[in-house]
Amino acid sequence: MTTPFPSTVVNVVLDDVAVLMPAYNGQQDVERTLASFVESAPVHVLIVDDGSTPPIVAPTLPGVLIEVLRMPVNGGIERALQAGIDALAERGFKYAARIDAGDLAAPGRLAKQRAYLEAHPRVAAVSMWTQVVTRDGRPLFMLTPPAEPRALRRTRFFRVPLIHPATTLRIDAVREVGNYRAKYRAAEDLDLFLRLMERYDCANLPELGLYYELNEGGISATKRRRQVRSTLALQLRYFNPLNLYDWLGLAKNLLHFLTPYTMLQRIKRSLFTAHTA
Repeated sequence: MTTPFPSTVVNVVLDDVAVLMPAYNGQQDVERTLASFVESAPVHVLIVDDGSTPPIVAPTLPGVLIEVLRMPVNGGIERALQAGIDALAERGFKYAARIDAGDLAAPGRLAKQRAYLEAHPRVAAVSMWTQVVTRDGRPLFMLTPPAEPRALRRTRFFRVPLIHPATTLRIDAVREVGNYRAKYRAAEDLDLFLRLMERYDCANLPELGLYYELNEGGISATKRRRQVRSTLALQLRYFNPLNLYDWLGLAKNLLHFLTPYTMLQRIKRSLFTAHTA
């Protein structure tokens, strides 16, 4: 059984970790996100500019070393992430810490995740709990997926197993299973996680690692039906009829397919309010 790693991290080394951020326009969001990293060692960042107009410019931030990889045209997040993973591997990095423009990192996130991965070589991806917030920073609800690999495998379709922009990945494992791919558009994260779980463990640190901005213009909103269709296809591909949570996850995703996005967000907010009242 994989056990949580202590929150206190000593002898911090981050030279083999790079933040991987795909970006399409949104210069201000890029700057705000990168400025949120608070670590005890220099932070390496690779921004994959997915054909922005004007091009993304690397901000100057103390303790943050930034490189911009420019894609020739806008090809979508799946291809941007694939190119980013390959570029980081070529540069000798061991871990890729995902984040999206507009989200904010909790202090010490990179050091904690790196320490966990170093201590658990069979874990290919580790994520953290996430606070969902509005564009102006108001808290909405917490995403708290299970910590243990066994629980993640069992509930992978009923609950989000790993929060993608809060996840740090073992680069060689990602490339071993075929890297990010565009086969399941707008669900490239779940596709990757499921392939990783076939050969490795995945886990969560049960503490806050990210403030996730609920952006009405993001993938989950503008490409929602495509995302749900891709998720359904993945559920059918990996479906285990002996697992109750696979049935529950299938029913949940069908409900998502039929429920308008705005109504779904209102339901989530009301459930969170009721839970915390």
